[in-house]
Amino acid sequence: MKVTLTNFDKAFENRIRLQIMSVLVANESYDFNSLKELLDVTDGNLASHLKALEKEEYITVNKSFLGRKPNTKYTASPLGIQAFKKHLQELENLIRQQRA
Repeated sequence: MKVTLTNFDKAFENRIRLQIMSVLVANESYDFNSLKELLDVTDGNLASHLKALEKEEYITVNKSFLGRKPNTKYTASPLGIQAFKKHLQELENLIRQQRA
């Protein structure tokens, strides 16, 4: 059986971006340091994947200060949630096809 991957979103091909979106869809928002700790990635690695998701407009960024410390929070955008759910549905379809 031939498997078509045309409906998969390339933005979620990387496991870190997939993990980021999983966290953001499941939570109202998440800050940079908490994401870094949870995903066990470097600052640079996380920043590049967040920038890629931001470029796709799948996440929104809110920068503020807590006292004197900068705090950057990320939220899944409505477009990002929709794209992520579509991607997950395609993964489920692929699994069903393989079982048939």
